Amino acid sequence: MALPPPPDSHLADRGAEPAPERIAAELIAVIVAVTEGAPRVLTLAGAALPSGPFASEHRSLQAALRAWVEHQTHHPLGYVEQLYTFADRDRAAEAGERVVSVSYLGLTREARAAAQAGVSWQDLYRYFPWEDRRDPHAALAPVLAQGLRSWAGDAPDAMLRWERGTRVAIAFGLDGRPWNEELALQRYETLWEAGLVPEAGGTAAPGEPMVHDHRRILATALARLRGKIKYRPVVFELMPPAFTLGQLQAAVEALAGRRLHKQNFRRLVEQQELVEETGGVTAETRGRPARLFRFRREVMAERAVSGSKLPLVR
Repeated sequence: MALPPPPDSHLADRGAEPAPERIAAELIAVIVAVTEGAPRVLTLAGAALPSGPFASEHRSLQAALRAWVEHQTHHPLGYVEQLYTFADRDRAAEAGERVVSVSYLGLTREARAAAQAGVSWQDLYRYFPWEDRRDPHAALAPVLAQGLRSWAGDAPDAMLRWERGTRVAIAFGLDGRPWNEELALQRYETLWEAGLVPEAGGTAAPGEPMVHDHRRILATALARLRGKIKYRPVVFELMPPAFTLGQLQAAVEALAGRRLHKQNFRRLVEQQELVEETGGVTAETRGRPARLFRFRREVMAERAVSGSKLPLVR
């Protein structure tokens, strides 16, 4: 009885197997600071975020990220956490490789973006002007609201028109809905889907575009940070060693894009025992000298910081 042929003997009959898809991994950093009440993001020339490929010689993803950022910007990194992995099928490099981007959020204090050409700190709201609602009279630009309503109304059937209209109202605080500062990513993605931002070929939305999908990555970081400052004291990574409570409140307001109730904010900070007085004072622009405080880092070892809602001004 003849033995059966080996499993691979008919490969030629079946034809060659398709070549596996080539995948390239890159690391992208969103480095955020707050300077004089303005949220700032570190950028490279061409409105790009610091980034670089992950190579076999890198010990870890985070080590590679730190190496790329310090090489490109000469700015050392402090607090860093992984943000999100972007692996959409249409993210391709010039060589045709599919690109998987692992993004990180870094918090630091702004230092002069030295020596490297094109490296600079930019106001974060330069890219998302609709996200800054600290002005009590701030509202969604009429042209933007009109564009969103037109997109919703142009849907091909009644159900989709209702879904789009509801999505726009919730994300952008229209039709009596409250503004939710944590929906920064949903707002940008809705504008992109509606074709209102330059990255999608539109011109109606204000704000400057960024290369590739870097503005989407920045929106992801903004949404994460706005949620995180409500239950973890990460804002202190952005503060100098000594600060006033007014400066602390201004930093939180800058990130949230909203005004906070002064007394409620100070009561919240005191109740959670996050800060202690240094014994020093500083002269602010107006009024009597303000007391200086520092962050009690040992509070993290003593207990988990309880969740809380920001005391927003409505």
